Amino acid sequence: MCAASSLPEPITADPPGGVSHPLLTQSWLDLAFIHWTVDPEDVKPLLPAGAVPDTLDGVTYVGLVAFRMHRVGWFRLPGLPYLGTFPETNVRLYSVDEHGRRGVVFRSLDASRLVPVLIARTGFRLPYLWSRMTIRTDGDVVSYTSSRRWPGPRGAHSRIAVRTGERIERPTELEHFLTARWGMHSTFFGRLRYLPNVHPRWPLHRATLLHCDQTLTAAAGLTGELGDPVSVLYSPGVPVRFSRPTRPAGLSTP
Repeated sequence: MCAASSLPEPITADPPGGVSHPLLTQSWLDLAFIHWTVDPEDVKPLLPAGAVPDTLDGVTYVGLVAFRMHRVGWFRLPGLPYLGTFPETNVRLYSVDEHGRRGVVFRSLDASRLVPVLIARTGFRLPYLWSRMTIRTDGDVVSYTSSRRWPGPRGAHSRIAVRTGERIERPTELEHFLTARWGMHSTFFGRLRYLPNVHPRWPLHRATLLHCDQTLTAAAGLTGELGDPVSVLYSPGVPVRFSRPTRPAGLSTP
């Protein structure tokens, strides 16, 4: 059974380091963060070997995050205006490895551009899926739709609408825990890798969930009843830089 051998790194609103030679650049815009509490024991089987659920006050979370990916680029090259710009909705869990590095594990990433989906699936082994998607803004209401096309389950969907509210001047520890994640855990050719990222501090806003009809969390393996979300946030977005994956995060002896 996997177990973290180091205490988790502190929860920080700002990245713990920098990225001098970025592997990827992009911006995340018009984000809706919707979160539910889940039992860490229910999440364990959904994480890659070498990672365990990251918890706060004994519970962990599943996030449904809808946003606009903007101008994905390689290294220091300009981001692509068409292929690198598209709506995305992901289902993510919260993880920590035996080096204490906090991160996220993506259970699914729905995107509306087929070419980036194929590149991410084949080159990075990430669970990207091709979907029909829209993002619309009407005053202070932002609506996101997604309907999966390939590889499935076909028709897995989300229809979300949030009303944005006031800027959060002092985010809580939970709000930092759910948004200030400075890396991603993913299995690559059988080994757990950690892909660090940096970006400015999140500009977070209160948000009211007006509508949420979704089957993406169930399709991602969270089949239990989630109930009402415990946190709904909005952000206009941040520019992001990813560095190269670090050394394997290590596998604990069973």
